[in-house]
Amino acid sequence: MPIKRPTLDEVADLAENNGLNLTPDDLESFRDLMEPSLEAYEHLDALVEPTLPVKYPRGPGYRPNPEDNPLNAWYWRSEIRGASQGLLAGKTIVAKDNVCVAGVPMMNGTSVLEGYVPDVDATIVTRILDAGGTIVGKAVCESLCFSGGSHTSDTGPVLNPHDHQRTAGGSSSGSAALVAAGEVDMAIGGDQGGSIRIPGSWCGIVGHKPTYGLVPYTGVFPIELTIDHTGPMARTVADVALMLEAVAGPDGLDPRQSAGLEGEAYSRALTGDVRGLRLGIVTEGFGWEDMSEDDVDEGVMEAARSFEKLGAQVDTVSIPWHRHGRQIWTPIAVEGTTMLMVGGNSMGTNWKGHYTTSLLDVFARGRLSRPDDLSETTKMVMLLGQYMQEKYHGRYYAKAQNLVRRLKQAYDEALSGYDLLVMPTLPMKATIIPAPDASRQEYVDRALEMVPNTSPFDVTGHPAITVPCGFSQGLPIGMMLVGRTGEDATVLRAADAYEKGR
Repeated sequence: MPIKRPTLDEVADLAENNGLNLTPDDLESFRDLMEPSLEAYEHLDALVEPTLPVKYPRGPGYRPNPEDNPLNAWYWRSEIRGASQGLLAGKTIVAKDNVCVAGVPMMNGTSVLEGYVPDVDATIVTRILDAGGTIVGKAVCESLCFSGGSHTSDTGPVLNPHDHQRTAGGSSSGSAALVAAGEVDMAIGGDQGGSIRIPGSWCGIVGHKPTYGLVPYTGVFPIELTIDHTGPMARTVADVALMLEAVAGPDGLDPRQSAGLEGEAYSRALTGDVRGLRLGIVTEGFGWEDMSEDDVDEGVMEAARSFEKLGAQVDTVSIPWHRHGRQIWTPIAVEGTTMLMVGGNSMGTNWKGHYTTSLLDVFARGRLSRPDDLSETTKMVMLLGQYMQEKYHGRYYAKAQNLVRRLKQAYDEALSGYDLLVMPTLPMKATIIPAPDASRQEYVDRALEMVPNTSPFDVTGHPAITVPCGFSQGLPIGMMLVGRTGEDATVLRAADAYEKGR
């Protein structure tokens, strides 16, 4: 299509925004100098870009009625049957609604994107279907995936299957609720601050955040390239291991994936035997002031000690840097998100890999025309991120990224003496969903307060799993196991042994 040329007034506005003092002759000169480059843009527009494959037929599906969606966890119902055989044959899988599934609407929890229909399948979608799985729809996720509570999606709150007054956790809220309710066997989740493990813990299922870069993020709506993770959720560790086995490994299109990080036959690691493994209970993961609940700390401590009966060595270990983890994560999540999702219209620049170009334009137009419709958490992050960038020019983002290496070193030093680290996934049980007339303070608190144990491992990239370890007052408690980078098999092996030995 023809590229619209800038007017002199538009060039003048651009100059003013960049602090340039240009005369009318200067403005006309610069506009003329742009012409060869604009012709290159028009040439580019005529070329056909490479796309992601769509290998399996599917129908349009439908939006379920409220009576068929008691937890408000389904965004869209559809059925896409994969290969006739494979690791996931006979398994039903729901995709988090930040994952591109060709021909199936994708809202990513926000009305500013509603109506967008991807034309590609994310790599993990293709791999699930190649492995024989059946994708049965899209699960509600939180608005732009920026909430650890389940109350921010524009389709309404997702209800916890164990208590409908309480949050299911976020941002993979619908994924966890549907798995816990038995409506699907497995789910795709996403995790940038805990968004697989938070709803996994509060809904009482297993959720695994893989090692950073193990599972390709290609075709999934990003938040921040250095903390984006996608991974499996299921009722059992065995199913999580099967799904990870099906989707792990490089696809050559995701810059998050480092050379040499390959998938494994994770299901073969589930021997039920943890004899010889060394577990370190991280003291700093317990006793968070004004946050930790005694029954949660006690339940996880008891679960961790139960590994001794299974033949593992269990000790306590102190990692003081763990208490800095959330603070290091915060500038990366706030400023990185603002620069990528707001300044970069969901994809940004300066990275090699596959860009979902159709998503860029649709999201940008929706965000710019309806900014007031963004969630309160997104507004707060956007305002803070832009302020910090404009006032401090990225200094704190950069410092946080530099400190990530020190934080990772602290965990790695502990993991040189232990195979796994153990702590509560979340300091508290599922909280009450804020009422529709709740204050903005309550709305944001319920979205962001629960991440002190989960968020550090998004910046360091260590594999981390939440496994159910009991109930208190009718609500699930989750234990988190963290392993060495790339040693997801060990994390799964221990989680499975605990699950079998309960």
